[in-house]
Amino acid sequence: MPMLEHLVELDRHLFYFINHDLSNPFFDWLMPILRNARFWIPLYVIILIFCLWRYKKQGIIIIVLLALSAGFADFTSVHLGKNTFKRLRPCHDPVVSRTEVIRVPCGGMYSFPSTHASDHFAAAAFLSFVFFRKWRWIWLVAFLWAGSICFAQVYVGVHFPFDVTAGALYGILVGYLFYLLFKKLQPAF
Repeated sequence: MPMLEHLVELDRHLFYFINHDLSNPFFDWLMPILRNARFWIPLYVIILIFCLWRYKKQGIIIIVLLALSAGFADFTSVHLGKNTFKRLRPCHDPVVSRTEVIRVPCGGMYSFPSTHASDHFAAAAFLSFVFFRKWRWIWLVAFLWAGSICFAQVYVGVHFPFDVTAGALYGILVGYLFYLLFKKLQPAF
C-alpha cells in the first residue's frame, strides 16, 4: 500500500476515534456551538473594542490586519486548497459516510484544508505574535481557542483530522506573514 493510502487510512481511523469513540452527550451539545461563527461574535467585539480603546490608531491597524489575515486564509484555503486537492468531506467519503455520525449539515463537497482551521489559526497566530511581548500566555489561550474549533469540526463530522491540521498550519503561516506586515507598519509596537 503506498504511503498516501496509509495516511488516508490513518486519517479515517483518527476521524472514527473522535467522531465515534469520544461521543458523549456533553460534546454532542457543545461541539456544534464551538464551530458556529455566531457564537464567537462577542469575542470578536471584545477584541475590536479592546484594540481600539487601548491602542487607538495602532488598534485600527491591528484590527484591519487581523481581518485581512483571516480573510486571506479563508479565500486561499478555499480557492487554492479545496479546489486543488478536492478531498471529499467525511459525509461524502464512500468509506467513512457509512459509519459517520453527522451532527451538523455536511457543507460543501470538499474538505482539505479546513477553512475554519485556517481562518481561526490565522487570527490566533496574528494576535499571538502581535501581543506576545506584552502577554506571554496569549499564544496558549489563542491556540486553545482555535484548536477547540478544529476539534469540533472533526467531532461533528465535517472534517478529517488532517484537514484541520493542514488548515491550522496554513493559518499559522498566514498569521505570521500578516504579523511581519504589521511590524513593517508599526516597528515600535
